[in-house]
Amino acid sequence: MIDFHCHLDLYPDPYSIAAECAAQNIYVLSVTNTPSAWTGSSRLGHDSHRIWTALGLHPQIAHERKGELPLFENLLSKTRYVGEVGLDGMPEFRRYWPDQTMVFARILEACARAGGRILSIHSRRAATQVLDALEAQPDAGVPILHWFSGNYRELQRAVALGCWFSVCLSMLNGTKGRGLVGKMPQDRVLTESDGPFAQVDGRAALPSDTDRAAIALAEVWDKPADEVREQLFRNMRHLW
Repeated sequence: MIDFHCHLDLYPDPYSIAAECAAQNIYVLSVTNTPSAWTGSSRLGHDSHRIWTALGLHPQIAHERKGELPLFENLLSKTRYVGEVGLDGMPEFRRYWPDQTMVFARILEACARAGGRILSIHSRRAATQVLDALEAQPDAGVPILHWFSGNYRELQRAVALGCWFSVCLSMLNGTKGRGLVGKMPQDRVLTESDGPFAQVDGRAALPSDTDRAAIALAEVWDKPADEVREQLFRNMRHLW
């Protein structure tokens, strides 16, 4: 199983969840919301070579944590993975748009200077602006759009720009999400849980729920589930 976007450090008992991931051989990209959380969060992966910790600065709190940008830049050399970063165009966050765009631009610039990183990117109601920023910094690395919810034109543009996508069970349970996933390049798709924020059966999503996402992908792609699991693993190895 592959969970390429999980807030492992935000579960009530993150060490227990990390141990379960290790026991079940789940590959996890553990994203963080602030640079100051990265060092502590990275300890969750000390006992498993399958848990990687990404350095993040979430757009919803960019206005509160923009002072941590120097820390982000100092820590960047310690990891190949960056996330959760990006832009959020929801009305309650639009008033902080100047801070969001400044922070995201600085992050992409830092990644480009560092030789590129694998980026897990938030783009809710801001897909066009995220793609504009990525187009302006083509050397920032490999962008993976997490839980992409843009329109089909934005999807086409993202594909043309070389973006990847991580998809969760909640996305695959909806008509729009299934339609988008059906048009994504199958060799650029990974599964995610977005736990503990996403919900599955009325509870916080777990990394193990990504196998259900793989089964849902198999339905969308009209392929056997085992074939889809193999494709996902090949995709991950391409980035790894």
